[in-house]
Amino acid sequence: MSRTASPGTGLVYGVERVCTIWGVPRSSFYAGLRRKVSDTTKPAARRRGPKPKISDADLLAAIVADLQASPFVGEGYRKVWARLRVQQGIRVSRTRVRVLMRDNNLLSPHRARRRDGRSHDGTIITDAPNVMWGTDGVRVFTLEDGWGWIFPAVDHWNAECVGWHVCKKGDRFAALEPIKMGLARLYGTTSAGAARGLSLRMDHGTQYLSDHFTNQIKFWGIHPSYSFVAEPQGNGVVERFNRTLKEQVVHGRIYRNIDELRNAVRLFVDRYNAKWLVEKNDFLSPDQARKQWNAAKSIRPAA
Repeated sequence: MSRTASPGTGLVYGVERVCTIWGVPRSSFYAGLRRKVSDTTKPAARRRGPKPKISDADLLAAIVADLQASPFVGEGYRKVWARLRVQQGIRVSRTRVRVLMRDNNLLSPHRARRRDGRSHDGTIITDAPNVMWGTDGVRVFTLEDGWGWIFPAVDHWNAECVGWHVCKKGDRFAALEPIKMGLARLYGTTSAGAARGLSLRMDHGTQYLSDHFTNQIKFWGIHPSYSFVAEPQGNGVVERFNRTLKEQVVHGRIYRNIDELRNAVRLFVDRYNAKWLVEKNDFLSPDQARKQWNAAKSIRPAA
């Protein structure tokens, strides 16, 4: 406006006259003009702090290679960060790995749903193995045999799948099979009192409330520990295992029959126990955590 010429005199109005008419101080006009000039010459923002040892492009390539080499799908940034740090010696922050994976659509699509304000107090993680196991059932549909069941048993200490069973009819007898497998595998026997001192966490399903189930686990010396009604956090260890099982074996896959499902679960459990990194185990697999515990116990001095 200040550079516009008057139609009567042919002279420009000027900054002073325009600011006087509009009631704007000339200092404000010149300050705004300086800001406009400085904004156009402002340098591009750069990363603060020291330059990282590995560039974002190289780190992203390492992340993609790690995800492709993993036998699992849908793993989160924490496990990628742990493998890069321990196996490849790439020491970067977890936040940087998360941001890179987020910006490149590499984060796990399996996200936990939002919960209400109710919190679960306490912990169900034990300080030693074979103190508490958790068990539950999962239904899976097959083309030829219809609905089938998967029953796992998971140690609360290291999230190890100690036993599993796949069947057509998910009754009280089938629910006992993973417990029996775990006893034979870790205790070497299924005789009376074989697992004295062990607790079994489970929900209020009809299989676990039946007389046959409760009497059988008591015969083995196992103490029944039922989670609260409508509180799945109380059985959260096996619930988290079931979520992983569904993500890796069930979701997005079609099985013809129970035998095909059983073979898939067998392969997954072996791979899970050997290679699945668990954060509460300091990113060790369940097998590695148990071996470390056994090694430490063997060299522990006698009291």
